[in-house]
Amino acid sequence: MPQSFGQWKSTASNHAPWEDAFGMAVGVVLVGLALAIYAKLGMVTGGVAGMALLAHYATGIGVGTAFFLINLPFYLLAILRMGWAFTLKTFAAVAALTIIIRYQPLVLQFDTINPLWGAVVAGLLLGLGLLAMFRHRASLGGVGILALYLQDKFRWRAGWVQMAIDLCILASALWVTELWLVALSVLSAVILNLVLAVNHREDRYIAR
Repeated sequence: MPQSFGQWKSTASNHAPWEDAFGMAVGVVLVGLALAIYAKLGMVTGGVAGMALLAHYATGIGVGTAFFLINLPFYLLAILRMGWAFTLKTFAAVAALTIIIRYQPLVLQFDTINPLWGAVVAGLLLGLGLLAMFRHRASLGGVGILALYLQDKFRWRAGWVQMAIDLCILASALWVTELWLVALSVLSAVILNLVLAVNHREDRYIAR
């Protein structure tokens, strides 16, 4: 139900618009940093971010451009399933992340990253970034919206749908990167999901 995702009304239990904007900005910056680490190491992740990285490795298209384009078909589902407030926040977040990915190399470059440590740090950063987005009733679009739609339409469990899609993305990475990097990507995905599982609970976080 759209109203459950926030209508930008500031109350004791709702975020004010500036709080949403700040929280989303924090999330976007953290995700942008995580994706820079993934791209440097040649790793992948799940969701649309993973699809964008795969497209980048396979074709050379910019990660930010691929991320923005892949997300376009999901906005209609977001409007139908989540409502306009959620969709507009998500569109703003995706646009901001696209810009960050495009111009971040001008201000941030990595010389050396230990792959194992990079996988751990990237997973933590991505998890914290997504957590910030979720707590402000926004997302980075993509397969999460599709999973919820399929759950409503066909009664398929959203969690299982998203897991299946993410596994397909990670398996597809074998065509464009090395096995040990895919293994590190799986480790990073586990860390990411642990961050969300431990921290993203409605009964422990009241503000909307």
